[in-house]
Amino acid sequence: MNEASPGAPRVDPAAAGAPLIELRDITKTYMRGDVATEVLHGISLDIHPGEFVAIMGASGSGKSTLMNLIGLLDRPTSGSYRFDGEEVSSLDADRRALLRREAFGFIFQQYNLLASATATENVEVPAIYAGVPHGARVQRAQEILTTLGLGERLNHRPSQLSGGQQQRVSIARALMNGGAVILADEPTGALDSKSGEEVMRLLHDLNAAGHTVLLITHDPAVAAQARRVIEIKDGHIVTDRGTTAPPPGAAAALQRRTEHRASAIPDTIEAGKMALRALRANLMRTLLTLLGIIIGVASVVAMLAIGDGAKQQVLSRITAMGTNLLLIRPGAPNVRMAGALTATLVPADADAIDDLPNVAVAVPEYPGQVTVRYQSRDYVTQADGTSQFFPQARDWPVASGTFFSDTDVKSYTPVIVLGQTVVRALYVDGTDPIGTFVLVNNVPFQVIGVMSAKGASPYGADQDDIVFTPITTGALRLFGQRYVRSITVQVEDVSRIDETQEAIRQLLIARHKSEDFQIRNMASILEAATETQNTLTILLGSIAAISLLVGGIGVMNVMLVSVTERTREIGIRMATGARRFNILLQFNTEALVVCAIGGLIGVVAGLGAAWAFAQLGRPVMFSAGPVILAFACAFATGLLFGYLPARKAANLDPVVALAAD
Repeated sequence: MNEASPGAPRVDPAAAGAPLIELRDITKTYMRGDVATEVLHGISLDIHPGEFVAIMGASGSGKSTLMNLIGLLDRPTSGSYRFDGEEVSSLDADRRALLRREAFGFIFQQYNLLASATATENVEVPAIYAGVPHGARVQRAQEILTTLGLGERLNHRPSQLSGGQQQRVSIARALMNGGAVILADEPTGALDSKSGEEVMRLLHDLNAAGHTVLLITHDPAVAAQARRVIEIKDGHIVTDRGTTAPPPGAAAALQRRTEHRASAIPDTIEAGKMALRALRANLMRTLLTLLGIIIGVASVVAMLAIGDGAKQQVLSRITAMGTNLLLIRPGAPNVRMAGALTATLVPADADAIDDLPNVAVAVPEYPGQVTVRYQSRDYVTQADGTSQFFPQARDWPVASGTFFSDTDVKSYTPVIVLGQTVVRALYVDGTDPIGTFVLVNNVPFQVIGVMSAKGASPYGADQDDIVFTPITTGALRLFGQRYVRSITVQVEDVSRIDETQEAIRQLLIARHKSEDFQIRNMASILEAATETQNTLTILLGSIAAISLLVGGIGVMNVMLVSVTERTREIGIRMATGARRFNILLQFNTEALVVCAIGGLIGVVAGLGAAWAFAQLGRPVMFSAGPVILAFACAFATGLLFGYLPARKAANLDPVVALAAD
């Protein structure tokens, strides 16, 4: 108790007994860079068992900081804090968590309930970290909720409850382990007047039953309902009035704190259940993370069982590019060029080729690297100046919007079509790109379309990392070149592709007066790729071997994002008694669960793929070694790549985590 403060209550030491909470000369200083801000200035205060104390003050007065210090969510910069006769100001994080779990119950203004958990599951949380058996804690949680009038809402999630009902769930959670001291931070601030009155009535009932209640509020009317009111201003106690005489039930509340102590041995089964609940709450992200592990494990199993399966994968990708294409590039045949590519092809060459027999379309292209900006985000990608026939020639449809037209090409219209990778990089908030404007090398272009996903090329390049503009616009505004880098020719009859290739050759020689170009036949390229089967088998086998590493990095990234998104949840768990090891165990378990499930599915998928190839007459040899190796690698991946995000979560400061959005 601040003896120098006006209006201090008169206490009969014999009647009040030893203080439950003793603060002496408590200060709290926050550092913002090199600037130190002292929030609490030498607070001295005694709170006895069974008191109902309101700590009142305006926003920024330091009342919430004082509550965080009393509830062991934060540490004082200096001074002494004794709880039930024990010095606690210098306890380590785990011992502070243990004391929070045994002695304190928190009621927050915003309820701070776990969105994916039912009312019963939310109330259970403190008992989970106390090691209480599942059946016992469920029974107790339901009993408390029923006592508080929520017997018909036991299995409702927070989104299905009113504000007053959510606050009662928060109160039930505070009582789960006994809650000798109830810390209520603006408990009526987010409620209507009727719900607020119900919450205050519950706090009075708890106090009458012997619980020590500390109410943090800025409302004098709410504070007036306490038996003792402490007003704090600018980090100083300015008044302390009322009585500290404890009600008759105070001893019973303290006894409950002792009765409900339980084993602190971590329950890995419960960690697994919480992990599954958290993963289910973000199902799509979990599925995408699983996909990386599944692909990795399935690849290892399948590649080790099927010798040339990888070769068929690559050949199928080459085939998907189109075997009815001729690619024309500048530069004389069989001559190795140094420096920049020879400028010999022009758009007019494509127009002339387009008139030849058996030519479906001839598409000129001029690719180049550009920087695309949307709002404040920049992204370096490949721009391709081309004609309106590009989607037809490359069998690459538009997913949304439209491709530019012949009119756009002829009128130099500044329009652009984006690849999927560029959309993901620039429109991170999910905005529809169609109709928006982007800057390409500081030149404004309107987005009129988005290409469908194309995926990786046979050589591993991301084909979706590209944008398309009319070739005339690109030549004038972006590249400053009237030449083209290539012409893609689609033939109508593949059986006459060699004849058409020769006709194009003769046409260009006549136009250029020399053979300063090269023509590549995609059908011939496919034949050449078939001859490289052994090399490709080794290459894809290596890719399969490291795919689990890539999947592991994906798991780590997703878990790091999960930690960031669930910072407040981590703070809630710490406030209800979770030690650092509990948090570490939970998040590492989530990574292990993802990898274990992905590993099992991947093994089945890999064996299924190998079996399918065996049914087609491919030589396949099944053995337990690859299966065990692949699953063990998946499990180790979860353990290894889940540890860093889990450690980050475990090292969060409770008071900082609770303040997160």
